[in-house]
Amino acid sequence: MPKFRFLAKSEVISTLRYLLRWIPIGVLVGSMGGTASALLLWSLVVATDFRESHTWSIALLPLAGLLVGVMYRYLGTSVEAGNNLILDEIHDPKRTIPVRMTPLILIGTFMTHLFGGSAGREGTAIQTGASLADQLARPFRMNAVERRILLMAGISAGFASVFGTPLAGAIFGMEVLAFGTISYDALAPCFIAAFLGDFTTAAWGVHHTLYRVADVPALTLKGILLASTAGAIFGMVGMSFANLTHATGHLFRKHIKWSPFRPFIGGVLVAAAVFTFGTTKYIGLGLPTIVAAFGGRQPPYDFAAKLLFTAVTLGAGFKGGEVTPLFFIGATLGNALSYLLPLPPSLLAGMGFVAVFAGAANTPIASTFMAIELFGAEAGAYAAIACVVSYLFSGHAGIYHAQRIGSSKHQHLAEQEGLSLAMVAKLRDNP
Repeated sequence: MPKFRFLAKSEVISTLRYLLRWIPIGVLVGSMGGTASALLLWSLVVATDFRESHTWSIALLPLAGLLVGVMYRYLGTSVEAGNNLILDEIHDPKRTIPVRMTPLILIGTFMTHLFGGSAGREGTAIQTGASLADQLARPFRMNAVERRILLMAGISAGFASVFGTPLAGAIFGMEVLAFGTISYDALAPCFIAAFLGDFTTAAWGVHHTLYRVADVPALTLKGILLASTAGAIFGMVGMSFANLTHATGHLFRKHIKWSPFRPFIGGVLVAAAVFTFGTTKYIGLGLPTIVAAFGGRQPPYDFAAKLLFTAVTLGAGFKGGEVTPLFFIGATLGNALSYLLPLPPSLLAGMGFVAVFAGAANTPIASTFMAIELFGAEAGAYAAIACVVSYLFSGHAGIYHAQRIGSSKHQHLAEQEGLSLAMVAKLRDNP
């Protein structure tokens, strides 16, 4: 007969103490992260409305880039690494993240979108959520292990609140640190912070864009094969985005020594491209185009144009994030694949929306939960297949240099486990 073991009294007490400590902390982290995201989302609506109503303002993008560059050069050197700084602090806690990261990234992101850069918002939400959360470490007398959990909860709060996806946000905060592993020691704090962050943003009256997958056929063997084929393409495009963005950044750093001049030149290139092509479709968040990708068929080159615009914008040093552009790239790429694969355009758009992100960020589980939250369980099944295959086909690349390899995707790279993606890139380039 099997023996059933129940929790001992000491374990119950220990669990209650743990929850009594982390529930209020999670509530505070979620409230701060959700409020910052509400401010961010409101500001981006203001910036987008002004830019689209006054397209002449895009000509000022180079000057905006110069101003952002000067601001970070002289006020934000210690926080310029952004998301990578947060991941490094989680891996190896050393010092509290300066609270000035929050106003600097909010202002920098606002200016990027106000004057026509192509960027997202997740990077900003993660940085505000984590930097505000980190200010609680000293008052609550946290040790290095607890501070690591605190930062992960901050990431979860920011991600969940900016996209309205608390389940995905909670998982993202644990999954993004090192692909192939999930840090379950932060499970409760991340979930508490993610749900409170989402509730707080909603309480401020901020609403998220809705995406609708109109047609989901029954999942068959053929459907699995088609979803896998699409997933492989999504993964390779996600890898291309990460590599191109990093390569562009390296090119700017190599040839332009004074850092504020990099976004100035990047602004010249982006603004010139906007006026040359006569469209603002590929700058800003691009939400109307993402929504349109879930409807009828769109031009098949949209994803490539957005990829290039975003690589130049972020590579030059403008502030924002990569994820919403990845949603754009994925949704429009999925729509384009509907010309070749016999699946509904809206379903392929939804699959691409999350799967390109899954490959570029190496977060297939969080991306799958996002698909279920945004599109429903039936579409989520197709998306899950695409996310897993995308993750496998994106290689050991990623949009976050400080992300580590917890468990290699391929056996022959097992000896590189525990290294950051930046270190793996150096080993690959200098064997």
